[in-house]
Amino acid sequence: MNAVNLLPEKHRPRKPTGGKGGSGYVLLGVLGAVLLGLVGYVFTLNSINDSKSKTTEARVEAARLSDQANSLGPYGDFAKIKAERVSEVKDLASQRFDYERLVLELAHVLPSDVWLTSASADTGGGDAATPGAAGAAAPTPSASPTAGAGGPTLTLQGCARDQSQVAVTLVRLRELQGASDVTLDHSTRGTESGSAAQSTPAASQGGSADSGCGTTDGKPNYAFQANVTFAPLTGESPDKVPNRLGGGA
Repeated sequence: MNAVNLLPEKHRPRKPTGGKGGSGYVLLGVLGAVLLGLVGYVFTLNSINDSKSKTTEARVEAARLSDQANSLGPYGDFAKIKAERVSEVKDLASQRFDYERLVLELAHVLPSDVWLTSASADTGGGDAATPGAAGAAAPTPSASPTAGAGGPTLTLQGCARDQSQVAVTLVRLRELQGASDVTLDHSTRGTESGSAAQSTPAASQGGSADSGCGTTDGKPNYAFQANVTFAPLTGESPDKVPNRLGGGA
């Protein structure tokens, strides 16, 4: 027997249907998605604001450091100028020719019967001027292919007792530290008292008779001029001076 509900339709209890009951879950899902999107938007917005704040702080710090660097600029320029000047001084010192050592070496290599009347040097490699040599021929450049181009040169004028001493002097001048070539410009015999000047064959290069060297045992001495060419300056420390040239033990 079937039960019959005598209540009017409007008073009967509602029974959920399958199609209409799922709409509540859909609505909850949509609300949850909206909530998650809102939370994500808030986090993203906070991250953007934080990045903007950090960017502003970085710009302020960069401006501060730039002002600090500008205030320290003169000190940096001074340090740069100092470094450049120190470098220039070291370069000049490395290119300096040791004339003190040269004079010491000359005192050791010159024979006892030879003495100098003048000496001049040129660190630029050009021909050295020879003051006080009236009538003497101008120094001629070295023709040796081994002579260092641009190396220092030394011009010596002196007197010797005879031609053999002049030859010995030329050989000994090659012993000077760094000497690459030695040339003889002229060697002229002085004028004898009461006679005309007598010149040796070596004077045919243009040298004239010179009575300024005096006489030895009544015989006129010889006046000569020698040119010494040294190897170019390299800036390296010079080698130790040999004992024969006055170097240390």
